[in-house]
Amino acid sequence: MRSLRFIKMHGTGNDYVYVNGFEQGVDDPASLAPVVADRHRGVGGDGLILLLPGDPGTDAHVRMQMFNADGSEAEMCGNGVRCVCKLAHDHGVADANPMRVQTGNGVLTLTYTLDAAGKVDRVTVEMGVPVLEASRIPVGITGAGRVVDHPTADEVRWPDGLPPGWISRSGLDQRMTCVSMGNPHAMFYCTDVEAIPLEQIGPVLEHHPLFPNRINAHFVQIHRSVEVTMRTWERGSGITQACGTGAAAVCVAGVLTGRSGRKILAHLPGGDLELEWREDDNQVLMTGPAVEVFSGDWPLPE
Repeated sequence: MRSLRFIKMHGTGNDYVYVNGFEQGVDDPASLAPVVADRHRGVGGDGLILLLPGDPGTDAHVRMQMFNADGSEAEMCGNGVRCVCKLAHDHGVADANPMRVQTGNGVLTLTYTLDAAGKVDRVTVEMGVPVLEASRIPVGITGAGRVVDHPTADEVRWPDGLPPGWISRSGLDQRMTCVSMGNPHAMFYCTDVEAIPLEQIGPVLEHHPLFPNRINAHFVQIHRSVEVTMRTWERGSGITQACGTGAAAVCVAGVLTGRSGRKILAHLPGGDLELEWREDDNQVLMTGPAVEVFSGDWPLPE
């Protein structure tokens, strides 16, 4: 029986099934992703990520191609790209430090530290310059330049059957701030992220007509100017333990709205990420762990 060698990895709980494309090919990754990502009948994960050679003409050491759990292809994943760096280093594909990784959001620079066994432990990613113009995120708000604390109470209709009083209990501010980190994000602030009925309202936001390419939705609780807690509904995957590009977008949104500073510690369900939106070059930096969980063989049809 033919099989596909895979490696299960996660960054702050944001887990994917990885395939080393330097060793084997995947014929139809968009169709494979929902099957292997199924948490009951498959390996389980937020999607499928391929480690591939960089395209000719780029200075990339490797390339990342990612698919969400529903099979849709995504531009970038901050937690996923850290694991791509670890996979490339620990499995002998590339050992450059910094490492250049080609993504749907361009070629990114990653630096990393090693543990006592010589394996990649923590990775810092230069996530790129945030996109703030509504038309480029994109957000369908006519005449908008930047979408910063934009009122949505008249535009977003929440579904029936939500817990009574959830808006006041969560302290939800129904103003929205949007940022693209190569993929689109919408941030809402609240005083208690645990009181947000994310499972019900996440799909409403993801598929809202305001967002022609769908959206990653984040709810953010400010503790102090350097510390936040966030929960995420990820486009194509649903509720996730972490979202690296989302955490970067939260860092940017905090500065734009005056709620937090340029350096923050973000608490996510799967762990913590360190973020910085540098003033000198406008780059967003993200630092966090990359973990290999297990490997195995996935059977393929003859």
